[in-house]
Amino acid sequence: MLHFSSGEYDSLLVYHNRFVSGTSGEKNAFTLGKQYYLMGYYFDEIADNYGKAVENYTLSKEHFERVKDSSEIGRNLLNIATIQKDQNDFFGSKETLVEALKYLNHDQEKRYVTYCYNALATNHRKLLNYSEAINYYFKAIEATDSEKDKLLYKNNLAATYIDNKNYDDAISVLNSIKKDSFLIINKKEYARVLDNLAYAKWLSSKKLDKVSFLHPLNLRKQNNDKRGQIASYTHLGEFYSIQLPAKAKSYFDTVIQLSKTLKIPRAEKDALRFLMKLEPNNVNLRDRYVFLQDSLYAQELRVKTQFAKYKYDDKLKQQSILHLEKENAEKELEASQQRNQKIIYLGGFLFITSVLGLSLYGFRQRTKRLTQESKAEKLQAIHETEAQLSRKLHDDHGGKINQAMLMLQRNMDKSVILDKLESVYNQIRSFSREINAVDTGPDFWNSLRATLEYTKPAEVELTFDGGKELDWSLVGHQTKTIIFKVLQELVINMARHSKADQTVILFRDQKKELSIYYEDDGVGASKESLLRKNGLLNTEKRIQAIGGSITFDSEEGKGFRAEIRIPK
Repeated sequence: MLHFSSGEYDSLLVYHNRFVSGTSGEKNAFTLGKQYYLMGYYFDEIADNYGKAVENYTLSKEHFERVKDSSEIGRNLLNIATIQKDQNDFFGSKETLVEALKYLNHDQEKRYVTYCYNALATNHRKLLNYSEAINYYFKAIEATDSEKDKLLYKNNLAATYIDNKNYDDAISVLNSIKKDSFLIINKKEYARVLDNLAYAKWLSSKKLDKVSFLHPLNLRKQNNDKRGQIASYTHLGEFYSIQLPAKAKSYFDTVIQLSKTLKIPRAEKDALRFLMKLEPNNVNLRDRYVFLQDSLYAQELRVKTQFAKYKYDDKLKQQSILHLEKENAEKELEASQQRNQKIIYLGGFLFITSVLGLSLYGFRQRTKRLTQESKAEKLQAIHETEAQLSRKLHDDHGGKINQAMLMLQRNMDKSVILDKLESVYNQIRSFSREINAVDTGPDFWNSLRATLEYTKPAEVELTFDGGKELDWSLVGHQTKTIIFKVLQELVINMARHSKADQTVILFRDQKKELSIYYEDDGVGASKESLLRKNGLLNTEKRIQAIGGSITFDSEEGKGFRAEIRIPK
């Protein structure tokens, strides 16, 4: 950090390499995430190496994923998306920005959220989707707390209005901000507003003299804003194209020279496009235009391919980490089983007692947080759940533990006893998964899907539709927990009783409510028998506790269906 702040970049690289080569990734994931973020910023802003910048931002994101720091993950994704945008990978940038918004806290990190909206708007503008661009600029303007950023976004909005030929709207926006005190101090942005205003008025056929374009150009020259000068000279070239073609050519020639100096081939290509209209027979202009067009296309293709590779490599790495974690967990579990087979029945009993105690404690704590409205109904749902847990512990596990103890007293074959205890252990582990705490964070959908896939029998085909596309960040933690538990109970009920071959779960985001449809092709049940199922009754209590409803529909031999509706 000290070398970076002092501009000693050679030393920065040396100490970076020494630091990462001697630092453990597991114990220092947060610090390594910060370090790779610093290097990403260096390659992005100082070294102008977008490939290395994306590589380091990706490494930073991976380390923050280990410590589940969603804010830092979102910031890294925002930086990667900005580089994609600057390299004209507008579709790729949109995808990355949408992912970044899932991690950023929209209340606490408004600054970065509005940066995402602004970048999304720019991507849509470059893709000529002006209505969406305008929509996201309005989102950025409404969400930001910074008056400075708000003025910048309004200027961007006005430029989009110009592109979409809504000149009166552009003029209205620019007139509303041109006298703002911030713009008068910031000459660079002030010149941009004046130049856009002059351009919009000229395009709308309002009377205008050259001074309206020359004034912002002089401001840009005074502030050495060469990028801004490209825009001014281009607008002046368009302004003189009809009346004074020779003067227009000189302005476009200046744009070409500046573009070559600043290495902005796209600006040179745009100037050549105007010059070809003034000199239609100039073969050299046409050849240079075609050459630049082909070069830019090849460059954009390389960029998209490179970004796709980064994304693919990152996905493979995440899959590899998950696979390794799974293997380590399975090996640890196997070793633990071998060490503790002789005392597993005691451990199982203690585990059941702990689970029951923690479950009862958790439900009591949840009870304290219930609001007064519908309090009796919500308490009843909790009591039903506690009763169901108690019955399940007694009926499913208590009897088998008792059998194992009798077998020990009768000195039966040791291998038979161990098999019985292992069976009890596996049941306890499955039961633990059923009542385990629900991950209601950014990974909720993947956790829900994985749990349901694990719960169903292997031979049953389980199909999902609509769940991945839902914006789960808009659904409350308590609601997600109840959805998780209710769907888990429905799949467990299917696994135990239905003899189904196929099960379908559909998610639909209605205007005022979230709808979930469940259906299987199992043996079904009569309505009378449904009323006697404690698990299904308890799911109804859960849904009612959050103001929703669940409807069961089943007939013997005709499968089982349930429809859940939860108000937003």
